[in-house]
Amino acid sequence: MANLLEVRDLRVSFGAHEAVRGLSFDIAQGETLALVGESGCGKSATALSLMRLVSAPGRVTGSLRFDGRELIDLPPREIREIRGRQISMIFQEPMTSLNPVLPIGAQIVETLRQHERLSKAAAGKRAIELLDLVQIPDPQRRVFDYPHELSGGQRQRVMIAMAVACRPRLLIADEPTTALDVTIQAHILDLLDGLRRELSMSLLLITHDLGIVAKHADRVAVMLAGEKVEEAPVARLFTQPQHPYTRGLLGASLNLADDLHYRGWKLPEIRHGIGEDGKPTFAVVPRSARSGQYVADANPAQRVAALNNVPLLELQDVRIDYLQRHGKTVLRAVDGVTLQIARGETVGLVGESGCGKSTLSKAILRLVPTTSGEIRLRGIDLVPLGERELRPLRRHVQMVFQDPYASLNPRRTVAEILDTVLVVNGVGNAQQRRSRIATMLDRVGLPSSALGRFPHEFSGGQRQRIGIARALVLEPDLLICDEPVSALDVSIQAQILNLLVDLKRDLGLAYLFISHDLSVVRYIADRVHVMQGGRIVESGHHRDIWRSPQHPYTRKLLDAIPGKTFDAQAA
Repeated sequence: MANLLEVRDLRVSFGAHEAVRGLSFDIAQGETLALVGESGCGKSATALSLMRLVSAPGRVTGSLRFDGRELIDLPPREIREIRGRQISMIFQEPMTSLNPVLPIGAQIVETLRQHERLSKAAAGKRAIELLDLVQIPDPQRRVFDYPHELSGGQRQRVMIAMAVACRPRLLIADEPTTALDVTIQAHILDLLDGLRRELSMSLLLITHDLGIVAKHADRVAVMLAGEKVEEAPVARLFTQPQHPYTRGLLGASLNLADDLHYRGWKLPEIRHGIGEDGKPTFAVVPRSARSGQYVADANPAQRVAALNNVPLLELQDVRIDYLQRHGKTVLRAVDGVTLQIARGETVGLVGESGCGKSTLSKAILRLVPTTSGEIRLRGIDLVPLGERELRPLRRHVQMVFQDPYASLNPRRTVAEILDTVLVVNGVGNAQQRRSRIATMLDRVGLPSSALGRFPHEFSGGQRQRIGIARALVLEPDLLICDEPVSALDVSIQAQILNLLVDLKRDLGLAYLFISHDLSVVRYIADRVHVMQGGRIVESGHHRDIWRSPQHPYTRKLLDAIPGKTFDAQAA
């Protein structure tokens, strides 16, 4: 099979920092190569260099040959003819890639007319077909929606529709399904596989999800600190990994075959540092058995007994309605949800995008109005309360968001972000607040030097630790975690999950853990609720949900998990 893309000695530098160092790989016609590694390893810099999107002061050297044609020195006019038509890219963050002031249909039409000779009407019809292809519901109507009117998963599907609109020969997919639930993820990946086969399209798949790699890639290249440390066919890499870093990644990955739960096991972690020679180093901390409290109260009967007391949080027949555009129709986002969370318990909430998970979490925080039902926190119904009555109760329930960068003020230092939370809630004097902030920063594993830095100066995992510190600095009883690890690579995900478990034990926290990643929920939750169409369709102990799901929708979710039984090597 002929190589469509040949990369030789690729180097991408930004000033003195070399993000990619001497990378070489090939992609054959119709082949899928997965590029894996942690944040900052050079994966995205590699993708941007292939698209010739590395801007000054960035510098790219080496050789990039596409279909025998060297791209490195190609004039801008010629690279524009290739970009989007022959080489296309799905970006990780759709909200920053889509134009917020244009309807999504107009943006797809613009892409089509830029590269193909289509009338406006024909391009509009094709845009609707593309939205239908990526499973946007009611595409004839949604083609007129703006990006902010779509869910995160729907925005990502729009990006995929734009990327495949012109049927490119090489598609670069940079974390294409990070924001998607498992069923839509499975559909999108099957769609990309189908297009790859139909068009003999090559695919460079950049992902931190090794389950996706196991199911959808032909070969895998593993990157560490800008360099390729291992490359192998998928089957060999998963069963006979050669490099210790690869073994560490596999060990840190959660999958259903492992049957791990936080009460029994602490996840393995990969910890990075800088050696005496100034080069990056890493060490794998192996998986270890837990002891003490978690083993002692692992009996499910104790969890049930705890619920017989007054629950920390109790929802009774909660309904939430939204008025659709122009107020003409009503959408029932949450339809009669009843659930309880005991003190010290972790309850998982899973379901597809748009099922009502995030709306329910916002209702608990009283950020959206409740149409009917009761939301009792510590025995007090929050629904009829006004803002003045709610204020002293808000500190008891806090939230960790999916995207810490979007939820942290970029113009405030970490110290200012945490202090503002305390000041607004009337906590202590300046000295007391400084002491509490320092203690919390230490608890989440950040150095005191972080206090004077801004959010953009941290990695994704560190920013999530700041988000957790901000939520916990008020010493709440309940933490709502809305997709807190979905955007993190596997080793950072393991660190955050271990941190949440330790904080729960030390601070007596309860969690409502919302996620589309069922493997994560299986590890972190005591009980699980499965949500579909605004309703809870199945509830149960974490072990029962996975071993003997009763509802067809639950079985559908479990069947859609990519590579759910891959043979990960324990670190």
